[in-house]
Amino acid sequence: MIKDIDRYFSELGGLFLKTQITDKDNKAIDFADAVGNAINLIASLTSKGCKVIFIGNGGSASIASHQAIDFFKNGGMRAIAFNDSSLLTCLSNDFGYEYVFEKPIEMFAGKGDVLMAISSSGKSENILRGVDAGKRTGCHIITMSGFKPDNPLRSRGELNFYVPSDSYGYVEITHLTLCHCMVDTIVAKKK
Repeated sequence: MIKDIDRYFSELGGLFLKTQITDKDNKAIDFADAVGNAINLIASLTSKGCKVIFIGNGGSASIASHQAIDFFKNGGMRAIAFNDSSLLTCLSNDFGYEYVFEKPIEMFAGKGDVLMAISSSGKSENILRGVDAGKRTGCHIITMSGFKPDNPLRSRGELNFYVPSDSYGYVEITHLTLCHCMVDTIVAKKK
């Protein structure tokens, strides 16, 4: 059992440096440069009053909600996640689940906002539609995905963070840690 635990954490730790990042033209970007680019983009735009909008399903929804609070409370940035149960059930009932992010993004996103789309599989229709709505609205798009390297979300952002694992736990922990790195670095720069 000890070997299994050691292997788990060894594999998890290695995933951060194995994370692959591409730009909007699908060109590879160095890990540290990409995280730095995301931090600078978010810090610059939120200092001008723009928002960070987080979307995700399931475990990724909890990351989205968690990070919206951290970016707001700890980082002093305008941030929101569209995970309210009444919003989700209303829009699912009236339009279909594939629209639960597209509709609020069309209503609440503005030009210059940053949309963080988080999906382990990178295949969720509602996330993909949300990203498309963000683009139409003039949002900057950062994606976080995993599982298969050809997932559609991986090519939709200005910065695309792909975790090469088929384990929900590994992918979600890596996404969460990347978000924490971003907000913690922004907070540290403000001090």
